[in-house]
Amino acid sequence: MSLRNIAIIAHVDHGKTTLVDCILKQSGDDRENAQMEERAMDSNDLERERGITILAKVTSVDWQGNRINIVDTPGHADFGGEVERIMTMVDGVVLLVDAAEGPMPQTKFVLQKALKVGHKPIVLINKVDKPDQRVDWVLDQTFDLFAALEASDEQLDFPVMYASAKQGWCATEPDGPQEDMKPILDLVMNHVPAPDVDETGPFKLLATTLEADPYLGRILTGRIQSGTIKPNTTIKALRFGHEGVIENGRVTKLLSFRGLKRVPVDEAKAGDIIAIAGFQNATVADTLCGVDVDVALEAQPIDPPTISMAFAVNDSPLAGKEGTKVTSRLIYDRLMREAEGNVAIKIKETDNKDSFEVSGRGELQLAVLVEQMRREGFELSVARPRVLYKTDPETGQQLEPMEEVIVDVDEEYAGAVVEKLGERRGEMTDMRPSGGGKTRIAFQAPSRSLIGYIGEFLTDTRGTGILNRVFSGYGPYKGPIPGRRVGVLVSMDTGKAVGYALWNLEDRGKFFVKSGDAVYNGMVLGEGNKPGDLEVNPLKGKQLTNVRASGTDENIKLTPPLPLTLEKAIAYISDDELVEVTPSSIRLRKRALDPHERKKSLRKSSKEAA
Repeated sequence: MSLRNIAIIAHVDHGKTTLVDCILKQSGDDRENAQMEERAMDSNDLERERGITILAKVTSVDWQGNRINIVDTPGHADFGGEVERIMTMVDGVVLLVDAAEGPMPQTKFVLQKALKVGHKPIVLINKVDKPDQRVDWVLDQTFDLFAALEASDEQLDFPVMYASAKQGWCATEPDGPQEDMKPILDLVMNHVPAPDVDETGPFKLLATTLEADPYLGRILTGRIQSGTIKPNTTIKALRFGHEGVIENGRVTKLLSFRGLKRVPVDEAKAGDIIAIAGFQNATVADTLCGVDVDVALEAQPIDPPTISMAFAVNDSPLAGKEGTKVTSRLIYDRLMREAEGNVAIKIKETDNKDSFEVSGRGELQLAVLVEQMRREGFELSVARPRVLYKTDPETGQQLEPMEEVIVDVDEEYAGAVVEKLGERRGEMTDMRPSGGGKTRIAFQAPSRSLIGYIGEFLTDTRGTGILNRVFSGYGPYKGPIPGRRVGVLVSMDTGKAVGYALWNLEDRGKFFVKSGDAVYNGMVLGEGNKPGDLEVNPLKGKQLTNVRASGTDENIKLTPPLPLTLEKAIAYISDDELVEVTPSSIRLRKRALDPHERKKSLRKSSKEAA
């Protein structure tokens, strides 16, 4: 049996998971009478709700007596660490490109990682059934991207296929026979090389993913670089650049991928992707090997985090009423478990023992972590994200993370977007029509300028704009960036919000809370209409008398509160505010609940600014 290991890479929402679904259905691994869920590879609850892939996952198909191991990777830039570490686990990649959108920022990111390790990609132009498809333009743009990334002559000579994963077909021409996925599987077998491994050498495996199983414990997945392995074999874990053995262990379970399932096997050989249980401390980027091996395999370097956020104990007056895990020790242990399996996240303790600094690739990655924690019963408060600066060792100049931003908007809204990103220190690098009355604009913008901008962007484009971004490197500090344009409404009392009070305050701003919600002194109730914060009393009820008159009891009709999702809340807050997160609530609050403390800190910051 011949073996191939491939990864499906693409920009977010270009159809990777749908393609894998289609291949699984047509390969014969999925029985014809079996019901398979849509986007079967997105097994995580958050992945299904958001419609994105967060974790890289392995599946396999048997094709004409051969096996193809397929790794489905995330498309969002914030989860790029998942893509980087699996590149050494595969021998080829299928690059998906949308037939209408063409190459996007994340397409450039994942392709760059694939070319760097020497893979020769297969280009699959997906969604050719869309009415606005333009495959010739997309192919030209893809070739230009390969050339811009300094691909070798062999890599530039990439095979191209056209597909509609939704309709379940693939062909060598856009108008070719629309039958099945057989052409892409045949091309993978012919174009992707078999694993370059040593079947007779000692056992070596570089761990690339980690997960916890309630019955088996830690499960490490990777490709066997050399040798064979059987259950109950004694092996050890080494770490590149670290002296000595990390851990000795015994293979308690050896699992291979068969379709959507992991099945126990009695032996695994070099080149195969397998999962091993039996270690307590070994983690991602460690080498699992035979006891006679002394040198660890070198792991692919991971791009460093660019953004950080403070995770702290929830100390609001409502703390401990909705969650079961509220102490700093539980929060720290959970964050360290996350950092073990996610190499793109770093955890650091702060001087305040109740607060921890969590660094990652972007707000979405950190927001997903917070969402996972609240679903597990945690209560915590998180601060506004901030970027991680660097200093140029030669000039001493301060550097900040920069991002490549691609915006697709209707022509009538292009001016507003250019103006707003210009105010946020973004520099326009390209602007061209993209068909259908749309304009595509490219910017180089500081990462900090995009924190909190997406809501404003959607408002400016009436919800029709699409913004994509990807980290492009560090550049000189761009100077101050204007923050939120209006202040907030802050509660000056503790209790339950009264409908009559909110009704009387509606002309002051828009509320995040509704009648009957629990509020406390220092909690942010809504967004004001003017600059500057305003303290209001949401508990002030109607003064009742014993005199009743016709028409005096008006029926109160409150405007529905603004919806507050976790991502919106994190992007909305300013530096002196926190997001209080519990399993059932998301609240905004001032960092200092006492109004006198807030005034002191405001005077202090004004003096420092002067």
